[in-house]
Amino acid sequence: MVLTRIPKGFNAMEAEALALMASQSPDALILLDGQGHVVHWSGGADAIFGYRLDEVRDRALDDLVVPTDRIDEHHQRLAEALASGGGTYESVRRRKDGSLLYVDVSTRRVHAGDGTALVLVAEKDVTLIRVLRDAKRMEERFRDLLESMPDGIVMANATGHIVIANTQAERLFGYDAGELRGRSVDTLLPQRYRHAHVGHRSNYFLQPRKRAMGSGLDLAGRRKDGSEFPIEISLSPLRTEESAFVMSAIRDISDRKRIEKALQEKNQELADANRAKDNFLAGMSHELRTPLNAIIGFTGTLLMKLPGPLNDEQDKQLRTVQSSARHLLALINDLLDVSKIEAGKVQMFIEPVDCRAVVDEVAAALRPQAQDKGLTFDVEVPAHPVMRDTDRRALRQIVFNLAGNAIKFTERGGVRLTLQADAALRRVEIHVDDSGVGIPEADHDKLFGAFSRINNTRPNAPEGTGLGLHLSQKLAELLGGRIVFHSENGKGSRFSLTFGEA
Repeated sequence: MVLTRIPKGFNAMEAEALALMASQSPDALILLDGQGHVVHWSGGADAIFGYRLDEVRDRALDDLVVPTDRIDEHHQRLAEALASGGGTYESVRRRKDGSLLYVDVSTRRVHAGDGTALVLVAEKDVTLIRVLRDAKRMEERFRDLLESMPDGIVMANATGHIVIANTQAERLFGYDAGELRGRSVDTLLPQRYRHAHVGHRSNYFLQPRKRAMGSGLDLAGRRKDGSEFPIEISLSPLRTEESAFVMSAIRDISDRKRIEKALQEKNQELADANRAKDNFLAGMSHELRTPLNAIIGFTGTLLMKLPGPLNDEQDKQLRTVQSSARHLLALINDLLDVSKIEAGKVQMFIEPVDCRAVVDEVAAALRPQAQDKGLTFDVEVPAHPVMRDTDRRALRQIVFNLAGNAIKFTERGGVRLTLQADAALRRVEIHVDDSGVGIPEADHDKLFGAFSRINNTRPNAPEGTGLGLHLSQKLAELLGGRIVFHSENGKGSRFSLTFGEA
C-alpha cells in the first residue's frame, strides 16, 4: 500500500519508508498526530478493524477502535509515547462491526520534517494466542468442575471468544472435542441474533452481573450443522487475577417447548369448545324457554279450574309441577344469561332510568313472598326520582336477585331495601339488609363464584342454582358498578350495589 497523502512535514523519502512498512506488514500500522487523530492507516489496519483510510482520516482513534473502558488507558499511553518515545502493552480493541479483539500495542514517537511530533502505533491481533493461554489456565482450574455440570457450560473471555467448553456443550451444539475453543460465542447463535449480541456482550463486560436461568428471554442456539433449537441461558461473571470471563450455562428446552405448545393447543381446543358451548346456550334461549312457559301456563290454567274442578290430590300434584317448572325456568334463565355474558352476546340498552321506580317495582313483586314467610319487608327510598343512565332490565334483575336471596335465606325477622343517592346523583347505592343466617367468613371468597352455594348443608336449606350472585356481579360490572357485602354467620347480611364515585 502507498500513502494517498504525504503527512504534513514529511519528505518523500520518509513517506516512502512509511508506505513500504505499511504495505508489507499484516499488523495494523496507524500514524497519529499529537491529539490522537489518524494521519495514516495501513492495509493491515483495514483488514483487522474493517475501516478504510477514507473512513478514518482525521478522526480520533478512540472514537474508532478503542472500547469505552479503555479510553483513559489509550490517552495515557499516547501521552507517554509523546513524552518518552514509546512503549508496549496489551489491550482490547473494537472492530467496525462491534466485535472485540486482543492486541499487542507498540507506540513510537516520530517527527515530521518540520519537527512536529507524531505517534506511530503498531497493533497486532493476539486474540488466538490469548485464548490459548487463557484456555490452558482455565482447563487446569475448572475442567473437572465443568465436566460435572449437567448443563452445557461455555466460558468466554472479554472479547467473546470461547476459552473452554465442557463435553455437554460440545455435544449440545454438535462439535468435536476441543473444536469450540477459540471460536466466537456468536457462532452458537442464529445469524439474526449475532449483530445485536455483539453490543449486548460488550455492555455485559462493562457491567457484569448474574442472570439466572429462565429469565423470560426467548433464545435459540445454532448447532454446527445449522439447525436451531430453543435454549435457556444463565450468565455468571468470573474474574481471575489475569482477566475477566463470563460463564454461560446452556440448557436445551426443546422438550419443554413441545409440551408447552401441546398444552397451548389443548387449551385453545378447550377454549374453542367452551366458546361453542356458550354460543350454543346463548342461542337456545327461545327453544328452551318456550316449552317451559307452556307447561307453566297450562298448569296455571288447570289450577284456576277453568277446564273444570280438581280434587285435592290433583291440585297438589299440579302445584308440584308448577313449582318445579318455575324452578327449572329460573335455572335455565340464569344459565342462558351467564352464557350470553361469557359469549359477549349480552346487549345493554343504556337510557335514563328512575332507580326509585325499579326498587318499588321489585319490592311490589317480592313483598308477597316475604309475607308468606312471616317476614317484614321495608323499603326506604328518596321522595324524588333518582335518575341514572343504565340498563333497566339488568338493574331490575340485580336488585331482584339480591332481595330474593335475602328473603330466601331469612327465616325470622325481616328484609330492608334501601336506595340512597347524593344530591348530584354522582353516587347511587342500593342496599339489601336481612336478619337471615349470614355467611361464614370461610365462604366469603367463593360467594360470587359460578354454581357456588353457601349453607347448602343446613337442614331444609333453600334450593338455588348457585348462579344468582355470580350473574348479578357480572351484570353490575357491565353497568359500571359493583356489588359488595358484609355478613357474619348467624347475624344477617348486607349486600350493596354501588354506582359512581367512591
